[in-house]
Amino acid sequence: MKTIKINLKLLFAALIFSVSILTFSACSDDDGDSDSALSISDDITITDTNTSSTAEGDTDNTGYDEDDLVENATFDYTIQIVFSNTSATITNPVPDDVVITQDGADVTVDSSISKVAYEISGTTTDGMLKIYSDKKFKLTLSDLNITNADGPAINIQSSKTSFVILEGTTNLADAYTYSNIPDDEDAKATFFSEGQLVFSGTGELVVTGNYKHGITSDDYVRVVSGTITVSDAASDAIHTNDYIIVDGGTLILSANSDGMDCEEGYIIINDGSFNINTVDDGIVASYDIDDEEEPDDSILPNVTINGGDFIINTSEGEGIEAKGILTINDGTINISAYDDGLNTGGNLYINGGNNYVYSTLNDAIDSNSEIIVTGGTTIAIAVRVDEPDGSFDCDDSLFKVTGGTILGLALNTSFPTVSESTQNSVIFDGVNANQLLNIQSEDGTEALTYLVPYSVNTIIYSNAKLETGETYRIYTGGSVSSGTEVNGLYTSGTYSGGTDTGDSFSINSTVTQIGGDLGPTGEPNTGGPGGN
Repeated sequence: MKTIKINLKLLFAALIFSVSILTFSACSDDDGDSDSALSISDDITITDTNTSSTAEGDTDNTGYDEDDLVENATFDYTIQIVFSNTSATITNPVPDDVVITQDGADVTVDSSISKVAYEISGTTTDGMLKIYSDKKFKLTLSDLNITNADGPAINIQSSKTSFVILEGTTNLADAYTYSNIPDDEDAKATFFSEGQLVFSGTGELVVTGNYKHGITSDDYVRVVSGTITVSDAASDAIHTNDYIIVDGGTLILSANSDGMDCEEGYIIINDGSFNINTVDDGIVASYDIDDEEEPDDSILPNVTINGGDFIINTSEGEGIEAKGILTINDGTINISAYDDGLNTGGNLYINGGNNYVYSTLNDAIDSNSEIIVTGGTTIAIAVRVDEPDGSFDCDDSLFKVTGGTILGLALNTSFPTVSESTQNSVIFDGVNANQLLNIQSEDGTEALTYLVPYSVNTIIYSNAKLETGETYRIYTGGSVSSGTEVNGLYTSGTYSGGTDTGDSFSINSTVTQIGGDLGPTGEPNTGGPGGN
């Protein structure tokens, strides 16, 4: 009997334990989170989906001007100047019309005729070239080396176009202080011109800006081709008054102020390769109408990027700044900025390009007006956590997303305008750094696969993969095999092994928020929570 009683007690205890397990399981099923947090993603295929809508902003302005092409000009007279230490040898077929004087290796040209081509070569450690002319001319620099101990290396006191042809490698360095400049003349750069500078050729120009700027035009600078290196300019690497246009070539710019600065005009970049390292702004159209006592409404401080490859690093300033409108139509942009990565006083239009924008101590992308995204891929990251910095900040204005891909990581983000946006977006809590983030629909269709580089509070994502009426789950961890990624965003491969975080959302509006925080925004919480 004793044995039977003990067995009955054990049986009763087992029944109670079984009921407890069943009850716990039923509660977990109702909640849905405990089981899902343990589920592992099956293999899913990563796809490259990136649609575009109608581009907006400055979509077709290249600044083309046939007069800026040296091949459209003719030159009948060729003057050769060969520097040699403290002197120079001059060959001048038109001495009555082109008067050339020299003081050691300081050479001054005063031309009264048109169609003159100058060929400059040789080396001097204490010389300079100054040109006066009221006609456009061609200036070929062929393996030239000029260092000036008391002023600019090249000083063009002409308001006309100088076609600068680069052959071989030319090195120019100016003085730390200028002492030979007449009171009625302006000179503020190693290579200075009162008029337009149009660079082309297959050679390289290396400029050291000891006094102030590296290259300056009081009109405009255009780079058609060639390689231009400005090393450690005391102020700006390239500085102009009216505008800057770059059609191609390679620009390697290092400056204690700005990389490219246009004071009272615009900047257009059609193509080219850019490596810019600055203390202040990388590229800036700096005319601020609010700072002017007598503002000029005709000045348009806009920046338009039609193409090119950009690496921009700033230690105190912004990556690309337009006091007016900034339009990105194409290109590959990689910005690491101390201040805002992209900053505009007017609207910001992103129509294309592969854009990576990182800020250490401010917003990644900051528009003091509207943000409109129609295409391209833009990753925006702001890492400061003790100030309300955003990945996208539209200053309570329109934030319209109609195409492309945006992925923002920061403390907060602006909320896309539901009434104007046509492509779906989702805002959710950030995840831990150095792991994969994957979003997939309930049937296993991939919507996002991204290697998260920083732990942040808020993530915003928009892409055509987010379809209305679908429900999506968020996974972390796992791995990608045979994948292709740019800046951590995968566009191909197979994702597997991720763990379901338990977070899910359904797309019932163009904007869905299931977590994260909002910064300055026009329509907070308009999209509703939408989460499960």
